[in-house]
Amino acid sequence: MGESTSLWKYSMDNDIALFPYISSINLACGFHAGDAHTMHELVDAALTAGIAIGAHPGYADRENFGRTNQHLSPSQVYDIVLYQAGALDAFLKIHGTKLQHVKPHGALYNMAAKDAVLAEAICHAVKDFDKGLLLFGLSGSELMHAADRIGLASCSEVFADRTYQDDGSLTPRTEKNALIETNEGAIDQVLQIVKEQAVVSVNGKKVPIHANTICIHGDGAHALAFAKAIHGALTQQQISITAP
Repeated sequence: MGESTSLWKYSMDNDIALFPYISSINLACGFHAGDAHTMHELVDAALTAGIAIGAHPGYADRENFGRTNQHLSPSQVYDIVLYQAGALDAFLKIHGTKLQHVKPHGALYNMAAKDAVLAEAICHAVKDFDKGLLLFGLSGSELMHAADRIGLASCSEVFADRTYQDDGSLTPRTEKNALIETNEGAIDQVLQIVKEQAVVSVNGKKVPIHANTICIHGDGAHALAFAKAIHGALTQQQISITAP
C-alpha cells in the first residue's frame, strides 16, 4: 500500500477500502513508490483500524516501480533496507508502537528469493533494526532459508493474484499468464493453499507450499474484489484471518 507515484493514478481511499478484509499491510517507504505524507496518513488510518503495519522496501527505481533488477553489493542492500524501515518506523514511533514486519518489494523480493547472499543482507538488516520483527518472503525461497539461518522469525508468503511455476516460484510478470484475473481463480488458489498446503502450477502440477500469509497486490486491477471474495470464502470455511 501507499504506492503513490507519478506512473499511475494513486488513491489512498482505494487502499483504505481494503482494510475491512485484511489483517496486515506492506507500506511503501519512498524508494520504489510512496512519500512521507502518504506513509503518515496510512499509518494513522491503519492503526485506527487495527491493521498491523510492515515496511515494504524496494530498489530506488520509481520510474520502473521497483521492478527492474539492480546489482547492488550486500552492504548497499543492507543500507537501503535499514534506511527504509527506519523512515516508516518513525511514523509508528510517534504513536508509541512499531512495525510488525518487513517485506521486500518487486525486483528486490524476487532476486532475494533466489540469491542467498542478497537474502542474508536483507535478513541481517531486518534483525539488526529490530530482532523482534518478522520477515515476509516467498515460501520456500532463499529469503526464508536465510532467516532460519540467522534466527530471524519469518512468515512464508503466498499469493492470491499470481500464478506459480513447477518449482514453486512465481510466474514472471513478463509472461501473459502471470496474473490471476478472476474472483473464482483467486478463491480456488487461496483455499487450496490454506487447506492443502499445495498450489497448482501453470503446467497443472500440484506443488507443495507452506503458507503463513497471503498477499494481494494493492495496485492490482481486482484488489478490492479479490479481498472481499477471499475474505468471504475463508470466513465461510470458518478460517480466521489475523495478523501473524
